[in-house]
Amino acid sequence: MSFLKNIFGKKGEPIKTNSDFWAWFQINQQGFFNTIKNGNNIEKDFFTKLSPKLVVLKEGYYFLSGMYDDNTAELIITPDGTIENIVFVEELIKAAPSIANWKFTALKQELDIKNASIEMSGYSFNSENLSFYSIEHKNYPDEVDIMIVHNDFKEEDKSTLINGTYIFLDNYLGELNSVTTLDNLKVISKEQAEKELIPIDKLKSYLIWREKEFIEKYTGIRYNTKNDSYSSLEAELENGRPLIAIVNATLLEWDRKASHPWILKAEVKYADNANNGMPDSETYELLNKMEDDIMLELRDADGYLNIGRQTADNSREIYFACRDFRKPSLVLHDHLKKYSGKLDMTYEIYKDKYWRSFERFNPH
Repeated sequence: MSFLKNIFGKKGEPIKTNSDFWAWFQINQQGFFNTIKNGNNIEKDFFTKLSPKLVVLKEGYYFLSGMYDDNTAELIITPDGTIENIVFVEELIKAAPSIANWKFTALKQELDIKNASIEMSGYSFNSENLSFYSIEHKNYPDEVDIMIVHNDFKEEDKSTLINGTYIFLDNYLGELNSVTTLDNLKVISKEQAEKELIPIDKLKSYLIWREKEFIEKYTGIRYNTKNDSYSSLEAELENGRPLIAIVNATLLEWDRKASHPWILKAEVKYADNANNGMPDSETYELLNKMEDDIMLELRDADGYLNIGRQTADNSREIYFACRDFRKPSLVLHDHLKKYSGKLDMTYEIYKDKYWRSFERFNPH
């Protein structure tokens, strides 16, 4: 694979669904195949035609393309590490028809260590110059914290070395594994290393072992919030405006937080109606309805725990701890469309096994 292209293009194309896209692709597939096989004018004859068709489905898709073998072209759709878009990429590829001489793949797949090597800005990233060690945290035993050592690390080229290492890991581990099995990652020099170095080709087996341990420890854990206690917290921002938070105090004391490691944060911005940053009554009712709608689909029995909400400075943030990231992505995407024109809403999903991003709500 040698081509990575951000999917930008003009909107307004008559494609509204994944099925529409694949119907269009089938009409043009022979020309695309010839372009990829010949390796000529790929930007003009493939990328610029594919891009505007995909962007109308959802922004944030990227793709790679090349010859899988002598007779098969491969198109890989990737969210390039954006967790919120993984499920949409998977659904797009799942809807792909069977087309002779084509292979369609969701996410960058793992490669043998020999084939994972890359070159970037004069640096190599491979099994010869990369190694690692793990850091254990007494208070956070399930955290997978990895230090990657590059033999030729230079502080002035730190950004390049970090980016190159992440691309290497996507190739070596596979994009999904890279996103889901690593909690923290830092790239350092040999001189900065504080433990014995392990060859990078051992990283995959190490992560498989850690993931197996984690799954065995937390599989089947469910939480019922029915009898939980809630706390109302008040504070003052630096600009003097109030902050009001309502959180599930019982849930924040739970000792099995890591079983729900994915945090969904939905943020809604609303107009300043001279109410000191708080919503007016009409907006307040709409915000509550939207949150109730989300909770109907993200239920605690299914692994989605409503931690609480924070309201301040013309913004409300709503927090869920989740067992997985796919359903929350789909639900929030639907609600963005449902409340479009009524609420200015965005969302993000990130991994936080021990819910440290909510320690500010803990009175202890």
